[in-house]
Amino acid sequence: QVHLVESGGGLVQAGGSLRLSCAVSVNIGSLSINSMGWYRQAPGKQRELVARIPNLGSTEYADSVKGRFTISRDNAINTVFLQMNSLKPEDTAVYYCHVNRFGAGYWGQGTPVTVSS
Repeated sequence: QVHLVESGGGLVQAGGSLRLSCAVSVNIGSLSINSMGWYRQAPGKQRELVARIPNLGSTEYADSVKGRFTISRDNAINTVFLQMNSLKPEDTAVYYCHVNRFGAGYWGQGTPVTVSS
């Protein structure tokens, strides 16, 4: 079982920045981790990929966040980050951390982000 705890969401004005954190209960440096990522779900919309770090391969970003968001990891503290810059009102959503370990997916409880215009 993998437990994920997100933090860092909040209310920010358009153009501002936030950094989300996802504390993972297992060793994220392990080869058992296939991928880690951030997803978001806006009201009335489906959950969508924001950014993902696969164990093998290149980091992926949604076209809507490329150049503004950066996903990173700190294996020493088993934490995944999402740095969000130049935020827009359309970035408003609940942001979820996701980890795929041994082929099974795990979600955090989500952290809300609201960007005011």
